Amino acid sequence: MGIYGLRGRVSEKVFRGVRTGKYAVVRRRRAAGWYLCVVLVVGLLPGALASKAGGSAKVGGIPTARPAICSLNSAAGTCVVPTAVAQKKLVKCAGARKQSKSCVAAALKAAKKKAARRKAAAKKMLKGSASAKLKSLPDGLGPSQIRGAYNLPSVAPRAQTIAIVTAFDDPGAESDLGVYSSTYSLPPCTSANGCFRKVNGLGQARPLPPANATWALETSLDVQIAYAVCPNCKILLVEAASASVLDLLDAVDSAVALGANEVSNSWVVDEFSSETILDSRLDHPGVVITAASGDRANRVQWPASSPFVTAVGGTTLTMLGNVRVSESAWQLGGSGCSRYESKPTWQIDSGCSRRMVPDVSAVGDPSTGAAVYDSYGYSSRRGWFKTGGTSFGAPIIAAVYALAGNADQVVAGSYPYAHSGSLFDVRSGANGSCSPSYLCTTGTGYDGPTGVGSPNGTSGF
Repeated sequence: MGIYGLRGRVSEKVFRGVRTGKYAVVRRRRAAGWYLCVVLVVGLLPGALASKAGGSAKVGGIPTARPAICSLNSAAGTCVVPTAVAQKKLVKCAGARKQSKSCVAAALKAAKKKAARRKAAAKKMLKGSASAKLKSLPDGLGPSQIRGAYNLPSVAPRAQTIAIVTAFDDPGAESDLGVYSSTYSLPPCTSANGCFRKVNGLGQARPLPPANATWALETSLDVQIAYAVCPNCKILLVEAASASVLDLLDAVDSAVALGANEVSNSWVVDEFSSETILDSRLDHPGVVITAASGDRANRVQWPASSPFVTAVGGTTLTMLGNVRVSESAWQLGGSGCSRYESKPTWQIDSGCSRRMVPDVSAVGDPSTGAAVYDSYGYSSRRGWFKTGGTSFGAPIIAAVYALAGNADQVVAGSYPYAHSGSLFDVRSGANGSCSPSYLCTTGTGYDGPTGVGSPNGTSGF
């Protein structure tokens, strides 16, 4: 079983008329809504015709997002996607001028064997009571491991609300969080005690959008990981009516209007020429917006490329119990130089004249992924899943900002750059071959695959 870049199966609408309501941020778009729709249709339709195979779907010229989740296929040990080509591009065959099929197959086989040896060695070291306790838990990283890996406290210094923006309804989101919390001995987070709240994309309790299995698994991952990292935070789940970018941006606006301090986005689209028109929809001073960088290696995705977000890349994280062993770039973690976005003043790397993605990183490799509980039933399965993707990293970073408690002082993705000494500098791994090399290969300081690094406590956020 695996999911990666799958589209929602529910038809998308070209444009949703903006309703009036009690939220000023929604009312302000009422008059401008149709104008924006016309601009997007005219500006994006040529891009739709020219888009590469596997790019984001567009309905009437409006981009349709996909979840940036990647689930482990237990048989193959990889994401099940039409990405065999993408994986082959990442493999370097020594002494070969061209990457032949046999060379690529041999290299991938060798990489799998190396990963298996590393996992076997770690299991051998985990003996005794600690090992027995870990074995009783679901497969995948849990709360104490995530917090241990990044030296994080277990509580935020002040009240924080983390919003999760997703598409379609996850009917079991609250009950699944209950199972997760019980399994890992976290305090209950329910609508009854005021910790959990679910609304539609306009910030209303009803009606909720139709359910979708792929997005339900994405939602379970986002909600549970955000709460795992910050168990005294409130969770606000905002479910967009569809995977249309306009619906998802409505949901972001609603999250902010309802008081979110941090907003996590694990949805992506391929960059498009008119994305800069929509960037202002992500400009919410005093609120942290995180965005997954995608799972297509050195290929830039939006909204991670927006200058108003903290773009989150992916890593491979090796743990020994709750102790961090190593962290390297994940070979499928999204990164690169934007085609359309201007370079923010807080980015000073010289190999890209425009916006670089990502800013920071966190675990994303599904082979070192998270344990997630989902009852809705993706691919006819219910229960515990081991999942990853940069969807794993986006809620982690949102929750780290919450633990730091200073969202009102953060300007877009700039804060970690000014405090890079307080992050883990990831210095191994690559997600491709680029010139200059730092665009795809890790090294000291900023690099394309992992940004300025991963969390080491909260001081960098």
